[in-house]
Amino acid sequence: MRVSMTLSLPRQPSSVTRARHVLTTLLSLTDVGEGSRGNLAVLISEACANAVLHADPDSAVDITIVIDDDVCLLEVGNRGSITNGGSLDAELPAPLTVGGRGLPLIAALADTAAFVAGPPDRVLLRITKHLNDVRSSPTR
Repeated sequence: MRVSMTLSLPRQPSSVTRARHVLTTLLSLTDVGEGSRGNLAVLISEACANAVLHADPDSAVDITIVIDDDVCLLEVGNRGSITNGGSLDAELPAPLTVGGRGLPLIAALADTAAFVAGPPDRVLLRITKHLNDVRSSPTR
């Protein structure tokens, strides 16, 4: 099954919750298991939170979600620039209560995650996650 959606949300904190709800709704149409659903919820939440936090003030948060059989592609873009060279480092800051945990969490949970080239004033984070767990359906 292939399910996809593209949306553009305002640069405000509530957009993180909206993006997560849209992803959850799309995943409900599939047989993706709870483990992958949880990881994807964290991935989109962290990517959107970073976009809201770091985007230029008048930028929208542009999101593309594609679920295609056993792979989910998430793209989160905005107008702005990449901080710290755009590195996705899997080492989490200590303690975990400080900021700067978004990109390391994304790197740890995603199968691939990278900032992709685009116009100089645009940031696009592309994340892929293989969906290797499937919900079990009740037997009749």
